[in-house]
Amino acid sequence: MPKRALITGITGQDGSYLAELLLAQGYEVIGLMRRSSTVNVERISHIQERLILVSGDLMDEVSLINVLRDYRPSEVYNLAAQSFVQASWVQPVLTGEATALGVTRMLDAIRIVDPEIRFYQASSSEMFGKVRSVPQNELTALYPRSPYGVAKVYGHWITVNYRESYNLHASSGILFNHESPRRGIEFVTRKVTHGVARIKAGLDTELRLGNLESQRDWGYAEDYVRAMWLMLQRDEPDDFVIATGKTHSVRELCEVAFRCADLNYEEFVTIDAAFIRPAEVDLLVGDATKANTTLGWKCETDFYDLIEMMVEADIKALQH
Repeated sequence: MPKRALITGITGQDGSYLAELLLAQGYEVIGLMRRSSTVNVERISHIQERLILVSGDLMDEVSLINVLRDYRPSEVYNLAAQSFVQASWVQPVLTGEATALGVTRMLDAIRIVDPEIRFYQASSSEMFGKVRSVPQNELTALYPRSPYGVAKVYGHWITVNYRESYNLHASSGILFNHESPRRGIEFVTRKVTHGVARIKAGLDTELRLGNLESQRDWGYAEDYVRAMWLMLQRDEPDDFVIATGKTHSVRELCEVAFRCADLNYEEFVTIDAAFIRPAEVDLLVGDATKANTTLGWKCETDFYDLIEMMVEADIKALQH
C-alpha cells in the first residue's frame, strides 16, 4: 500500500516541487485546491495526471475534515497561505484568516479525524522580522514586521501548541527565502530575473525596485522541499530552520542577474518609493546547523547557480 500525502498549496512553487519529490518516492499525492473560476495549474501541469486534486479550503474546516476522512493521508503538508508580504499590508484580515487561522483549522481537522497523521507547517523567516540576533536559529526571538509575519508566528505557535497538547506529530520548517524558475512574478528574485529577460528581449527599458540594500538568505526551492519531507520521516516532531547561511543584497541580486544577460544593472534599475515596505526587514540569515546534523539536510544549489538558472528560464520562456 503506497503512502499517501495531502498537500495544501499544491499549485504554488513549493507545492509543485514537493509533489514531484513525493511521487518519485512512490507516494499517492492528493492536492487540496480552492474552488475558483480560474484555476492556475501551470506549475503542476506536467504531473497533473498523476495527482488526485480535490476541492477544499483552509477557510472551511468542514471541507478539511471531509478530505481527511475521504482520503486518509498519513502525511499532511500545509503550504497554502496568503504568502506575499506586500499584499498582507493591503489585506491583513484575509492574511490572518488563511495564514494563521487556516493552520488551526487543519490541525483541528487532523485531531478530529486521525491524530496519527504527520503534519508539516510552512513557517517563515519573516517571523524573525526585526532580528534580535544574527544569524537566526530555532531559539531566536520572533519580532515580525508585517501582517504576514505576524500570521506566520500564530501558525507556528499553534502548531507547537497542538503538538504539545494533543501529542500530534506536528513539525514546522522555518524556511528562509527560497526561489526557483517557478517563483511568482511578484517576488523580488523573479521580478528581477523576469525583468532582465524582458530588457534583454527589448520589451522593457527599466526595472523599478524598492530597497536595494535589503539582505536575504536565498536558497533553491527544490532543495528546501526535501527538508520538509525529511522532517516527517523522523520519529520525533520538531522545528527546523532551513537556510543557506549566506546573505546577499537585492543590489547583488541585480548585479548577478543582469550580468547573466551581459547587461549592467546600473543602466536599467530605478528606485521606486512605491515598493518600499511600511516596516522593512533588513537582514535575514539563517543558521541551519540543527537541520544539517539532525536531518542530514544541506543546501546543494548556491545563490549564483540559482539566479543563473532563473534568468536562463525566463529568457527561454520569452523566446517561446
